[in-house]
Amino acid sequence: MSALPAGEPGPEVLVPHWLAGAQRAQLAAAVRQALAGRPMHPVAAIHLEDVLTELHVAAARDAVWPASAARVRLATGWDEDVLPVRLSAAELASVLTLADLPDAVRDLLRGPA
Repeated sequence: MSALPAGEPGPEVLVPHWLAGAQRAQLAAAVRQALAGRPMHPVAAIHLEDVLTELHVAAARDAVWPASAARVRLATGWDEDVLPVRLSAAELASVLTLADLPDAVRDLLRGPA
């Protein structure tokens, strides 16, 4: 492990948001609709495209390494289709600005108040 130089930004942190299959589908639909809709800032579009990528990666991660998420589901009592979707702060902020994001998904992504 090496120390970062003073004043340099640290590595980006990806926070897992545990979403069921229907919630992931709603998130993907809202993101796709936003990307296909009105023009947006290119950086915001990149963040939203990264969210779509992570949705695919979450499913692939579970297919390749199913035990990790299975342990969490067992401990929490969550359904079999709940997977961690890992988002950066910038990706999360971009998603939360979407007008068509269902309130239930928005609340899950925001976390406890």
